[in-house]
Amino acid sequence: MGQEDAKNKHIVIIGAGTTGIMVANKLVKSGHHVTVIDPAKTHYYQPGFLFVPFGQYQLNQLRKPLVRLLRKRVNHLRAVVQSLQPAEKTLQLDSGECVRYDVLVIATGTQTDPTMTEGLVGEGWRKDIHDYYTPDGAEALRQALQKFQGGNLVVQIMEMPIKCPVAPLEFTFLADDYFKRRKMREKVKLTYVTPLPGAFTKPVAAAKLSHMLSDRSVEVVTDFLTEKVDQAAKKVVCYDGREVPYDLLVCVPMNVGAKFLQGNELVNDVEFVEVNHHSLQSTKYPHIFAIGDAADVPTSKAGSVGHFEAHTLRRNIDHFLAGRPVEETFDGHSNCFVECGGGKALLLDFNYDTQPYEGTFPFAGIGPMKLLNPSRLNHWGKLAFRWIYWHMLLPGRRIPFIPEQMSLKGKNIPADTRVSESYETRDMSQDVPAQSQVKPPEENEPSQVEQPQVSSVPNEQPNQLNQPKEGGRE
Repeated sequence: MGQEDAKNKHIVIIGAGTTGIMVANKLVKSGHHVTVIDPAKTHYYQPGFLFVPFGQYQLNQLRKPLVRLLRKRVNHLRAVVQSLQPAEKTLQLDSGECVRYDVLVIATGTQTDPTMTEGLVGEGWRKDIHDYYTPDGAEALRQALQKFQGGNLVVQIMEMPIKCPVAPLEFTFLADDYFKRRKMREKVKLTYVTPLPGAFTKPVAAAKLSHMLSDRSVEVVTDFLTEKVDQAAKKVVCYDGREVPYDLLVCVPMNVGAKFLQGNELVNDVEFVEVNHHSLQSTKYPHIFAIGDAADVPTSKAGSVGHFEAHTLRRNIDHFLAGRPVEETFDGHSNCFVECGGGKALLLDFNYDTQPYEGTFPFAGIGPMKLLNPSRLNHWGKLAFRWIYWHMLLPGRRIPFIPEQMSLKGKNIPADTRVSESYETRDMSQDVPAQSQVKPPEENEPSQVEQPQVSSVPNEQPNQLNQPKEGGRE
């Protein structure tokens, strides 16, 4: 297929979250015909939700009209996808319209579903039980924290995987700092409850973060597989009989993929798309790809991961349309700041095979960022990320000095621990085919700049639906 023929193919992206916007902007820069389907009118900088409960951000600082973030040549179809027909290369919208495509990118992110845990939703929801992964949830929690006068504050992860695995830890550190500033820390018992055997998914970082929680007098309850929440008795109950009482419960509900994918042959049992972990190509249909939180890759569900994935995905769509084998170049790279309170943060940099280690980043021996050690510079780096998000990440621009694939330079890696498993990942040699079985298709700049402020890894936007188009795009 000639280059011009490939440019005439129709690429449809479902979802206008972080990765959907990034990939759409990259593909139209390459001359492709791209349609994004998402009902949303507004895009939120989701890493900022973490700071809303503590009054450090207001919601109006975290949102922008979606029309300003997609390049003009991207066709934005404000609609809800009802179903997919992969074999026919079609999808159905809620309006009944049928949309045909040559390549489909699923970028629907992940959504929290509190109804998946018995007893979590009830009279206490948004009163003494909260989350902060949505605008309404973050604002309700801000009001609850202002009224809280002391007692048991429990931060709980219901089940893995979750969006941005460091976010519950960051919330705990910031809560410790928040109550110290209010001079009432001694009135609050902080408890961190996790289904993992440690504070984080990677053992080396988990040991470091557990020590930091202990230094802040935070009790850590591990291997807690939640059976139910007993709102009447105000306690969470584990399948093994353990119970944790709460006065204020801040939870991370179970995360699931897009509902319209439920039962589809493309997804696993929690609706995440099964893909080759290095090429992001569907294991079922070569003309379908998934990116970001929607994909079942065994690494963090975080915006930085989506950013690194986008490079591989853009190239692989070009390869697929040209009838060439796709690349298996995505290495699971994740890079995120962890806010620690007190104006400091630490930085994690890892991939499928290498845990986060101490060292310097991005320049070996120079830094200036410190890996796995709290510093004020890391904190300012986290704040500055908000500007980078709007003006570099979403437009699909490369971020200087941040490599697509993780580099071992600057990392202090013990010789006998260079390759290690995380708590939540599996043997990659069994997951990844040696070669992608790719066949050729049968026939087939955003504007405004803001003042620097911060965050780790932007996450996916929840998939949303129908509204009219607006003008003003680049």
